[in-house]
Amino acid sequence: MKKFFKYSALLILLFALVCTIYFISVVNIEEPHIGNTSALDWQIEESTPGLTSINGGWFRKSGSGLFEMFVSGNAFERGVSNGKLAEKLVLRQEEIFVEQIKRIVPSKTYLKFLKYLVGWFNKELPNHVSKEQLEEIYGVSQTFSDEFNFIAPKYIRCLNYHAAHDIGHALQDRNFTVGCTSFSAWDNKTKDGSMIVGRNFDFYIGDEFAEDKIVNFVSPDSGYKLMFVTWGGFTGAVSGMNETGLSVTINAAKSDYPTGAATPIALVAKEILQYASNINEAYAIANSRETFVSESIMVASAKDGRTAIIEKSPTKIGLHLTDNNYIICANNFQSDTFKNDSLNIKNIRTSSSQYRYNRMDELIHENEVIDYTEAAAILRDRYGKNGEVIGNGNEKAMNQLIAHHAVIFKPEQRLVWVSVGPYQIGKFVCYDLNTVFDQHADLSADVDISVDSLEIPADDFMFSVEYEKFKRFRTLRKEITREDYKLTQEVEGEFIESNPYYYLTYYSLGDYYFEKKEFNSAKIFYEQALTKTLPVTQERDYLNSRIEKCNKNLIKK
Repeated sequence: MKKFFKYSALLILLFALVCTIYFISVVNIEEPHIGNTSALDWQIEESTPGLTSINGGWFRKSGSGLFEMFVSGNAFERGVSNGKLAEKLVLRQEEIFVEQIKRIVPSKTYLKFLKYLVGWFNKELPNHVSKEQLEEIYGVSQTFSDEFNFIAPKYIRCLNYHAAHDIGHALQDRNFTVGCTSFSAWDNKTKDGSMIVGRNFDFYIGDEFAEDKIVNFVSPDSGYKLMFVTWGGFTGAVSGMNETGLSVTINAAKSDYPTGAATPIALVAKEILQYASNINEAYAIANSRETFVSESIMVASAKDGRTAIIEKSPTKIGLHLTDNNYIICANNFQSDTFKNDSLNIKNIRTSSSQYRYNRMDELIHENEVIDYTEAAAILRDRYGKNGEVIGNGNEKAMNQLIAHHAVIFKPEQRLVWVSVGPYQIGKFVCYDLNTVFDQHADLSADVDISVDSLEIPADDFMFSVEYEKFKRFRTLRKEITREDYKLTQEVEGEFIESNPYYYLTYYSLGDYYFEKKEFNSAKIFYEQALTKTLPVTQERDYLNSRIEKCNKNLIKK
């Protein structure tokens, strides 16, 4: 019997060892083979204070606070230049990202499990990314810190971070993101008859993540020159435009949890920007790629003189066009391909998407014609349908006060406005792509490359007492959700006053008193929360279930 257990234990250990070796061999992603790696020896130069440069590239922080970058060459060279020029931002962004993950998943054991789970899930990721993009990602990854090698080697980490947007949308309602809203107008709906596009990118993983925005201008060795708004270490595109006047923005749609690796949507968007000049070409590229999750890709084309929305899921693709002189994109699909899809129908019924779509429609109709200043006002709107006050930060508003950035495009003029921050309430800086690529590719002095005369001033809300109260609301909410926090009547009153029309104010107080087992107070606040504008049906269900639990506990007493 002893021998039996001894040999059984040895067999189990041997089996575990074989499984571990197999797992590591499968999950271990090979680095791309780079024929010429001399770019790694390039050195950063600072020929003039405030401007750093490298072979075919430069980097500066503008007076507005936005970082501006120009890179050129082949994919590997662009990646190396990107990483070396923005090294401080690359290192900081990963620190912020990892720290936020730790806050969301505080268990070290579960984090370790997730590390291997993601590694297994994404083992085929390189097979879904073009050789060019793999080489660019490999180039920028060489700047990554060794500090996080316990997670994975630099290249594997960088590659997986490019899928963070997709994973975030798959985990929607789990602290990663809310919902983006965008629109485009043309013909007699705009001041000069040309297209205008506006979008809020509401991808939120903490305020720090949005502090260092990079406006990246790229002159690749193949394809079109392009620009996009990004952050340190990320080569994908979520909002961008190329030299032909084709702009791309992406909005998540409801999706099943992904079951396997595919092409990150930001890399699909980047490929469209680099290689498409019209809607048909953009559609062909999107159709050629498998994606993790469902996404809307809004494409405005100067050549076509109109905007379309490519709607893509892991299994289907559709194209939404309109006979109107404007088009709206929230987080639900509209094409014939998807309009009867069960997930899409459920999303319309239970999320804030259709509400925001309707509010955007109202705002567009409130303007006889739209130019860039009206576009900014629409993106900054903090109210609900019919101008209802729904509380600052509400997911049903255009401006949820969480945006990483907002952008406005005029594709035919090659003009783009980028919000400085915070969110979209700070000023919008304007860039003329024709000027940037023709005159500033070889920047030799720290000079302003934006168009001062087209700058959009900061929103008045940014300087208001109401905004100061909102900042206080966010600070107090963080305090109230701490386990050891002791709430006083004075702070409770201040918290309510800081955002009195927002359901989350009362929801948070209800949770505080529920955890303290003060069920009568908790019930009062949960009931107050129900009288406010709730963003999703899930919140109503939660509040009702909590009220029921309060009632049961009060009966016991």
